[in-house]
Amino acid sequence: MKLSNILFTAALWSLFMSNTSAQENKMVINADQGTQTISKHIYGQFSEHLGHCIYGGIWVGENSSIPNTRGIRNDVVEALKRINIPNLRWPGGCFADEYHWMDGIGPRENRPKMVNTHWGSVVEDNSFGTHEFLDLCEQLNCEPYICGNVGSGTVEEMSKWVEYITFDGESPMAKLRQQNGREKPWKVKFWGVGNENWGCGGNMKADYYADLYLRFSTYCRNYGENKLFKIAGGPNVDDYNWTETLMQKAGNRMNGVSLHYYVVPNDWKDKGSATQFDENEYYRTIGKAYFMQELVEKHSAVMDKYDPQKKIALMPDEWGAWYNVEPGTNPGFLFQQNTMRDAIIAGVTLNIFNQHCDRVKMSNIAQMVNVLQAMILTDNEKMVLTPTYWVFDLYKVHQEATMLPMILSSNKCENNGKVMDAVNSSASIDADGKMHITLVNIDLSNEQIVSCDIKGHRVSKVSGQILTSPQVNDHNTFDKPNTVKPSDFKGVKMDKQNLSVKLPPKSVVMLELE
Repeated sequence: MKLSNILFTAALWSLFMSNTSAQENKMVINADQGTQTISKHIYGQFSEHLGHCIYGGIWVGENSSIPNTRGIRNDVVEALKRINIPNLRWPGGCFADEYHWMDGIGPRENRPKMVNTHWGSVVEDNSFGTHEFLDLCEQLNCEPYICGNVGSGTVEEMSKWVEYITFDGESPMAKLRQQNGREKPWKVKFWGVGNENWGCGGNMKADYYADLYLRFSTYCRNYGENKLFKIAGGPNVDDYNWTETLMQKAGNRMNGVSLHYYVVPNDWKDKGSATQFDENEYYRTIGKAYFMQELVEKHSAVMDKYDPQKKIALMPDEWGAWYNVEPGTNPGFLFQQNTMRDAIIAGVTLNIFNQHCDRVKMSNIAQMVNVLQAMILTDNEKMVLTPTYWVFDLYKVHQEATMLPMILSSNKCENNGKVMDAVNSSASIDADGKMHITLVNIDLSNEQIVSCDIKGHRVSKVSGQILTSPQVNDHNTFDKPNTVKPSDFKGVKMDKQNLSVKLPPKSVVMLELE
């Protein structure tokens, strides 16, 4: 064939592909090639003594007119049980490295008060402490994830906390626990050794923290059958040197390393409004959510050098969107609304974690109630579920399912030179043989058609749910709690092993294939 003909043919093919991709996204799912399990702990939550997360959001006290069980709100517990939260991180956050656990045990009237210097300089009365938190986890049927104090605490203090909680035998700490009403120890697996020690947890250097981690973690003992999963305080965003140092110096003594990254639309001085934003700010925000992909891949690459078998988990235990607080609220309480934009952020991020479940074994969105990208907002006896809550409800089908490899050729969205995939997805198959595909269309204006070829799995039935809304800044309020809520999805057709899916603009979809 002449060169001119080859070039002409290539040009025609390029034109065909460009025209095709403008209309249709191509996806291939290899349903018989899955080898990795999506840990349920990717869908973890985070509660800190910050604003009204604990007080008012979770804890109201036994004498409250709000229905409660031993002081813990019944409505919040029931809502969280619906989405099968697997673990809950506490007491912080920055608060963890100024929290002294013995202030939060014993009769509440005798517990010392303190000033919460990190969050609003309000009085912390310590009425919600270790016993109350572990009661909450038992009510939720979830795993506790306790973050110990390295920044202002001591090795002895942390060691005694582990003993107080988990030791079943004769010792001063076990006796103290029994005196405070708990005869048998609790089972606590996940233990964080410090929080953000590069910042609010002590402004440390990586080398120094690595040495401290080795020292503190040595005295976090395994008592009886309780085996601690020890989590090192990991990097801030793209500090790959921090990860390298930790892996090199302490990798053989830890089970996981944390990662913190927040999506901030503008800058930290003026982060942007949670509800008032234009198209440019929307795409800039979603572009920053996609940055999680690069962070996971690059930190994983560093970890692979020292841990090629991927025994150590990468754990983004603080992630989510961070905006300016709602007008008229305490700046230190970090209360913000939650829109369809936040649902898109959550859907994109969780799909990224699912796709990298060989290394990402846990994550914790910040935070569970009334703070940052919350699941739930409360106002005295009122409660509302946010769009982000509904994403977690749709995605719970992935918990402990087998991740399915996929190839996705997506159309692009471009805004101010930033190009990103219009469609983001992950897929899994559960123990009952049901396949689930979660898809996000980040495009504000255009429907995205996805042609999906299922290989290695027979499909006879497909159904789905969708989360979307007319405006991307739509949100749920106490007066209008159902503005953004899932509904049945009708935009999918099946022809043998091929699916054709019509994703409306700004939508999150979950498909179930049987």
